[in-house]
Amino acid sequence: MKFNQIRKMAKEMGINTYRMKKIDIIHSIQRAENNMQCYGTDRVVRCGEESCLWRNDCLALFNRQNQELQKRIRCK
Repeated sequence: MKFNQIRKMAKEMGINTYRMKKIDIIHSIQRAENNMQCYGTDRVVRCGEESCLWRNDCLALFNRQNQELQKRIRCK
């Protein structure tokens, strides 16, 4: 989901998104919906929430973070 779409969703829920990063906005939305604030955490490796709105973004973020970590490890 695009950043502006996420901001719009948050604002519709009454969440102030000023100077917030994407991950923080999503956590705020999850909190407002009484859901676990798991976006971007290592929970993704055992997540079974197939219908989660954030699942594809979360998996992509996790994969990018893992790739960056692997690069740093190789460079040492």
